[in-house]
Amino acid sequence: MLSNELSNVGLLKEIAEFLNEETEMEQMLQGALRKLLEGTIFDTGWIFFISEKGKQELIAHENLPNALQQNDCRHLQKGGCWCVSRFVNGELEKASNIIECKRIVNARKISNEGITHHATVPLQSGQERFGLLNVATPNTIRFSEGELALLESVAFQIGSAIKRILLTKQEQQVALVQERNRLARDLHDSVNQLLFSVTLTARGGVEMAEQQELKETFKEIQYLTQEALTEMRALIWQLRPRGLENGIMDGLKGYGEILGLTLDVNVKGVINLPARVEETLFRIAQEGLNNVRKHSGVSKAELYLTVTMTDVLLVVKDEGCGFHMNDMKSLRSIGLQSMRDRAHSVGGTVDWVTEWNKGTEILVRLPY
Repeated sequence: MLSNELSNVGLLKEIAEFLNEETEMEQMLQGALRKLLEGTIFDTGWIFFISEKGKQELIAHENLPNALQQNDCRHLQKGGCWCVSRFVNGELEKASNIIECKRIVNARKISNEGITHHATVPLQSGQERFGLLNVATPNTIRFSEGELALLESVAFQIGSAIKRILLTKQEQQVALVQERNRLARDLHDSVNQLLFSVTLTARGGVEMAEQQELKETFKEIQYLTQEALTEMRALIWQLRPRGLENGIMDGLKGYGEILGLTLDVNVKGVINLPARVEETLFRIAQEGLNNVRKHSGVSKAELYLTVTMTDVLLVVKDEGCGFHMNDMKSLRSIGLQSMRDRAHSVGGTVDWVTEWNKGTEILVRLPY
């Protein structure tokens, strides 16, 4: 008995040291799960992150039987089960043996490989809950109280590490916003003011010059400087968007005004999006409006925002010149690749519907 306790203490120490060293979420969870399986009788395991709405995400797994691995872990990715339902309802507070799991039952139709039951434990830090850690062993129906207690200890460590990484990322985000604000102030106080001064100087040159050729030169300087000033103001707005605190659509209307665009805005559903999703949507829409101004040849655009229970759909539409879909290979040169990358970063998609001389529609769908 003493030997077992010492072994468990050693395992907990090893896992704690590993968790303290890691800074990437998925790598940390995968490694901690691997160490847990190597140091215990547990043979296989998987971790779900579960949102407040009950949406689950398979974030890590180790040594799964073939039946559970098939088709990109289809049986674990889709459908519901007892442990997730209990977690969402707030009824799962400690490590428990699961009498029957729908996922394993469905997988057993292919091959059970001895896995018939599993244990589950919530991952949390204080009152904040993140998901579930599930473990199983072939030909094992129930785990002992000691094994469940060890599972709870490991889950506590993992929950604390998850919270630490989330706080670190939050601090990094705050630092990023502060740096954006600093850059925006610097650009406004230096480059923006210089461009404004050049514009005034060129305007004065137009009025004072007597030769027509010289007047035309000053007019060209004034035009180019005004264009640069508009670009600079748009850049400053992107770094530090004003109006976003009043809602994403107000922010985009303000951005459209900076670009000289008239926006027709249509909204369906209640806009209550997570901060990351809202900012991603805002940045994608900004790039879409930039493209309207630079490439469409028109000064009007339509925005359609539809919010459902699971995702948000944004459509940016113009009736400009459009482009050939064969030109999609040059996405990066017209700023569309950045929109696609931003959408993919939160699990979303961006598509384009366009035809030469018939306008363009940008369709953005983001889950939340």
